[in-house]
Amino acid sequence: MSNPVRAKFQIGQVVRHRFYPFRGVIFDVDPTFSNTEEWWLSIPDEIRPSKEQPFYHLFAENAETEYVAYVSEQNLLPDLSDEPVRHPQVAEMFDELEDGVYQSRHVQEH
Repeated sequence: MSNPVRAKFQIGQVVRHRFYPFRGVIFDVDPTFSNTEEWWLSIPDEIRPSKEQPFYHLFAENAETEYVAYVSEQNLLPDLSDEPVRHPQVAEMFDELEDGVYQSRHVQEH
């Protein structure tokens, strides 16, 4: 029986990819791989991650564009730049950036 996996990063945290030039904000976490086999096989062999680790959904950006990324924990590093992420959906889900972590936006109904 395997031990439950604890995510190293948290929702709202700004991270960057270990190999590719992009960064983003985590908006969801899967405890293990939860994408298609085709997607997983499209990753080059030399950097293809294990499926048995957390995978993160990111509002991501690179120099050219913004997009949604799906990245294994082993391929992420904390982004220590304290620069905001420009992805347009960040403002829909989060409030201000504090110490590298966006604070969750709490919707209040009156």
